[in-house]
Amino acid sequence: MCLLAVWLVLSVRTAAAKADSGPDSSYVAAVYEHTLILNPDPQVRLSRTAALRHVHQNLDIYDQQAARAAQQGAQILVFPEDGLQGFNFSRSSISGYLETIPDPEDESWNPCTEPQRHNNTEVLHTLSCMARRHSLYLVANMGDLQPCPLKSSPSSTCPPDGHWQFNTNVVFRSDGELVARYHKENLYFEQAFDSPPQPEIVTFDTPFAGKFGLLTCFDILFKEPTVSLLEKGVRQLIFPTAWMNQLPLLDTIQFQRALSLGANVTLLAANIRNEQLIMTGSGIYTPFSATYHHAQKGDPEEGKLLVATVPVLESWTTGEEATETESTPSTDTDSGYCHRESCFHYSRPDSDLAAASSSHTFISSMMYDMFKFSILSETEGKLSVCDDDLCCHLQYRKLPQNSSTELYALGAFAGTHTVNGRYALQACALIRCAGLEEDSCGRPVEEAETKMDFQLEGKFGTKYVYPSVLASHLVLEQPEHLGKTADGRVTMKHSNMSGGLVTACLYGRMYHLDNV
Repeated sequence: MCLLAVWLVLSVRTAAAKADSGPDSSYVAAVYEHTLILNPDPQVRLSRTAALRHVHQNLDIYDQQAARAAQQGAQILVFPEDGLQGFNFSRSSISGYLETIPDPEDESWNPCTEPQRHNNTEVLHTLSCMARRHSLYLVANMGDLQPCPLKSSPSSTCPPDGHWQFNTNVVFRSDGELVARYHKENLYFEQAFDSPPQPEIVTFDTPFAGKFGLLTCFDILFKEPTVSLLEKGVRQLIFPTAWMNQLPLLDTIQFQRALSLGANVTLLAANIRNEQLIMTGSGIYTPFSATYHHAQKGDPEEGKLLVATVPVLESWTTGEEATETESTPSTDTDSGYCHRESCFHYSRPDSDLAAASSSHTFISSMMYDMFKFSILSETEGKLSVCDDDLCCHLQYRKLPQNSSTELYALGAFAGTHTVNGRYALQACALIRCAGLEEDSCGRPVEEAETKMDFQLEGKFGTKYVYPSVLASHLVLEQPEHLGKTADGRVTMKHSNMSGGLVTACLYGRMYHLDNV
């Protein structure tokens, strides 16, 4: 399988080091975190005229940002999920916002130059002309109304009101032609929309970077379409989202970065900015760099345009495999590496690190899952915590701090998450607890003073493991080394932190157990 290349041993280098030996070709990508103008009463149905009046307020902002992106050389621009109409609609109250979006696989259509071909497509027309005017590929999210039955879908699956309503990503070529349409598979409390009868795996090609794949928000946690895109060899993903942050493990930028690292892909992620709903966090991620934005509490509630030059990641061909090799960055050696005035030696994956045991463990809830924890009670040491068939191992050293008394714990969870979504996990997490008591471990924390050198390791029952390191004030850290052995042992090693450690996590998704 082509995915074998993704989760084999990786060495994470800095973006500058990678550039020396990386791809020759690159492109300029942009994402926009949008502070949308909301419908004050989304449960009340609006006329088509009123709905368009509302949408055009947000489209005007999109056009301003598209112009700014184009001035900075952007060749592709991504806007967030729900960025035109907002959220919390009922199935009937959203009707004025919906348009019937033709399938680009069935017909070639440029809404800007042929606006009369399809009725009631004013939003598509505006987006198409925006892409054409600014000469860039444009990705936006909107509502799609499709009559029943759909192609290849039995009529018995049709909703009672006789039509489908989909949360939809649309992609326009730089001349305005509609080139892709993707219906979101995994809805998150979206009463206005249906899931498609069958999962959709949608890609589109560009002249500057090759192939891109589409997913939306909650999709990122599930096999369809994310893993299926990877299995098709797609290494550049487009991710409109309206993500409500959930620390300690699923802050937006945290998991966006984790997916990019764990799957060895580029991710172009655009989120909504809404302080009340804890929505912020957008970025342009490659396996070796991250350009991102995460608003802090008290920051002005305003949009943010990110633009970055991105190396082209060529698609894998079907059946392509990689040979398992392990290389190490210049700061790492087989026996360990030196930090400041002393040398902290990490154990090899097959050494006695796995044999270290913890004398005391306790259970505490983290993100509605009952993790088994052990406290880091010393300045440096080794810990192991097991939950079911997952064992997590830690070797650590806390760096000297000014009278810091922060409490840290190593946690393990193997089971099925069942709150606000159902999915199977194996997770190893090193976290800062919210207080000094054990029952504070697992609560959200955004700040920390304690810097730490560490090696976090687990033997997982899945190859889909997503690594992340989050520092104080929600700053992403690039792990110094990531590795995986043939028997499923995943190792993350890091030092020289820029700020205090909030969370370090190996987040394993057991997709094959989701429906068990």
